[in-house]
Order: sequence, then structure tokens, then C-alpha cells
Amino acid sequence: MASITPHTTTIIEVAGGVDTHQDTHTTAVVDPVGRVLGSEQFPADTAGYTALLAWMQGFGMIRIVGVEGTGAYGAGLARYLREQGVELAEVDRPDRKTRRFQGKSDPIDAIQAAKAALAADRTGTPKQRDGQVEALRCLRIARRSAIDQRADAQRQMKALIVTAPDDLRQPLRRLPIKALIATCAALQPDPAHAGDPATATQLALRSLARRHQQLTTEIADLDQLLEPLVAAINPDLVAVFGVGPDVAGQLLVTAGENHGRLGSEAAFAMLCGVAPIPASSGKTTRHRLNRGGDRQANAALYRIALVRLRWDPRTRAYMERRTQDGLSKKEIIRCLKRYIARELYQVIAKNDQDLAA
Repeated sequence: MASITPHTTTIIEVAGGVDTHQDTHTTAVVDPVGRVLGSEQFPADTAGYTALLAWMQGFGMIRIVGVEGTGAYGAGLARYLREQGVELAEVDRPDRKTRRFQGKSDPIDAIQAAKAALAADRTGTPKQRDGQVEALRCLRIARRSAIDQRADAQRQMKALIVTAPDDLRQPLRRLPIKALIATCAALQPDPAHAGDPATATQLALRSLARRHQQLTTEIADLDQLLEPLVAAINPDLVAVFGVGPDVAGQLLVTAGENHGRLGSEAAFAMLCGVAPIPASSGKTTRHRLNRGGDRQANAALYRIALVRLRWDPRTRAYMERRTQDGLSKKEIIRCLKRYIARELYQVIAKNDQDLAA
């Protein structure tokens, strides 16, 4: 869509929308009834953010700006607009039906983002990414990557041992993982005979074992940084029964720095994917399993439920009572996750109130 030069004689309220990309951001402005006033493209850098905001302000007073991808390519723009006091809304991309009839382009997506923000349709408050929770998120990314890579190295070692020559496989196949890593890391094969399958297998096992050890050290170093950081952000959350630093860290990252954007414990439960989804029709009233939300947070709540089922008398009594009601173990755990989300939301919200006071 061709850009329209902003020109107004009276100040009106307008809404903006931004379709974000790695190198450029396409923005559009609509009036209070949704009519398109213009669209333009700007570089995705500080100068571009300044020019983008000035261009939008040329059409009138900005009521709200809807941005796609405030947690990815739009993070820098969202941070800049927040600093300038602009009200922001995180908007979802248009659904498939809308795109099927209207087509797909950056200006079209920007216009849809502006209209969605204006109508408060499929929008939310973006996470703030300028505090301790953002630091926690970055460190957890590195830790999760190290854990995944360590598990990959361990699986690859097991696969190599299965196909290794018998004289190498027999002494290794029944070793516990700690002893296996130490044994393989201490192997001394001759690199000059790397063309021999047995020697190559030893070289590969040694390399994977030493990688496993390095990743274990890296995870321990990150844990030393993460545990005091989680405790500093919300000490009450770590003190909850069944909640350790890892689980607490995940829930804090899911809730975000500005926990107040969630509004209620039901919104937090939906964000964690533990709120049942209505699936009723006519005389049939039922709910179905929620497969959306943050699956890492869902897994964290699942771990809390398992710990409490093992060690908490009240949870075990609840398990027995609901079993007598005819519920399966999976159904009971789903109920427990919903109750746990309610409890932990109150702990997170209380911490915000204490900090505000």
C-alpha cells in the first residue's frame, strides 16, 4: 500500500500496527473507526524506531499500538515505545480464514495489527524485558540447551556401545552412567589407527564422554547463578512445597516481569495450559484437555504435582477421594495442576504487591 503523507488540521486519536521482521518493520495507522490512514516501512534499529513513532504521531494522538512478535523481532521496538510512554498491545497474527480472503503482505499484516489493537481483539499486554526475570530467562535458555546436549551425548554413547566390538562392548554395557562417563573419558586409543572401527569407536566414546563432563560443569556453573537469582526475585515461591529453583524459575519466566498483565489466576492457568477448555454443545456440557499455553510451565506444574503425590499427605488424601469418585490418575493430576496454578499465582501476585508497598 502506498504511503500517505500525514497531514491533520485537528488532533484525532489513532491506532498503530506493526508487522515486525529482522531488518525492517512495516507500520500502519488507522482512525477510530478502522479506516486506513497510511502505511510505511522503517529500518529495525534505533533510528528507525524514532522515525516510526514520529511518522505515526503525524496522524494524531496515538491511543494504542499493536505489535506482532514483541518477544522476538519486535522486542527492541516494544522496549523503545514503552520508554516513550506509548500503550502497547501484543497481537496475534491473522487467522488462516482472514489471510485466505485478504491475502498476505507486510502492509496488510500491519493494518490487521492496528485494527486488532483498536478493537482489543486477540491482544494481550507484552512482557517487559528489562528486569531480573529477563536475565533469568537468558540464563535458563543456556541451561536448557546444555541439558539437552548432554542428554544427546549420553544417548549417542549408548548407541555406539550397542554396535561396538564385543571386547569393548562387554565391559561397558552394564556400567552405571557415572562410571561409564568416567571410563570412556579415560580411554587412550591410538589416533594413528583411526581407520580401525574399534579404535574409531573408542575415539568417539572418549569425545562424547568428555563433552558430557564439560556440559555437566557448565550446568553446575549456571545453577550457581540461577538459584540465588530466583530466590532474590521471589523467595516465597521457592519456599512453596514441591517448588525448587528450576520449577520456580520456569514459572517466573512464564509469568514475566510484569505479572500484573495476567489479571487473574484463571489467566495464569490458561497461560500454563492447565485451564480446561469448554467443549459443550446443546444438552452436552463437557470440557476438553488444554493443549495450548506454555508447555514448559505445564511440565513444571506436573513435576510439582508428582512431588506432592509422593510426599504431601493432603494431596495423597485428595488422590484417594477422587479415585473413589471414578477419576483416573491422569484426570486427577490435571485437576491438581489447576489447583497448584491457582496457589502459585497468589504467591507471585503477593510478591508484586509486597514490592509495590
